[in-house]
Amino acid sequence: MGGSFDPAHAGHVHITDMALRRFGLDRVWWLVSPGNPLKPRGPAPLAERIAQARRILDDPRVVVTGLEADLGTRMTADTISALRRLYPQVRFVWLMGADNLVQFHRWDRWQEIAAQVPIGVIARPGWRMPARFSIAARRLADARIPERDARLLPLAMPPAWVLINVPLNGLSSSAIRAARRKDPEAGRS
Repeated sequence: MGGSFDPAHAGHVHITDMALRRFGLDRVWWLVSPGNPLKPRGPAPLAERIAQARRILDDPRVVVTGLEADLGTRMTADTISALRRLYPQVRFVWLMGADNLVQFHRWDRWQEIAAQVPIGVIARPGWRMPARFSIAARRLADARIPERDARLLPLAMPPAWVLINVPLNGLSSSAIRAARRKDPEAGRS
């Protein structure tokens, strides 16, 4: 699961827990990105975001890593290609929130990503319906796995994706950053 994690929060922990359970995953790696090319402002320093993410996790199945910085990759397609080369025995699943599926068609080589790994999409408040009717969802409609078969996703040949509905958590990094701008002590976890 890639992202800025700026900052990491209980909502990230929640969707990670849901992904582990619903997709039957052995591990989740939080790939803390050096920066998101689709966001206008850069994030807090990478080391700070990684340290904060590690503080809020207590599940040994979840690994927080700055692997993209180590690999020198910036685009998800490149990161996934590198991971598949480094770990050919691992069956990777890309995890994203439903909000990311809505703009997935704007990602660099998004169709290549879908062709390389199955994609697990986790519902987010206000994004379920837009995700279902997004450009990427429509173009990948034939590759969609029913939610009831979500545990089959790690074994599916790409392209394959499933959108799972989970109890929703309204926390967002954007809201936490906005609260911090108003009150520097707000939103600290």
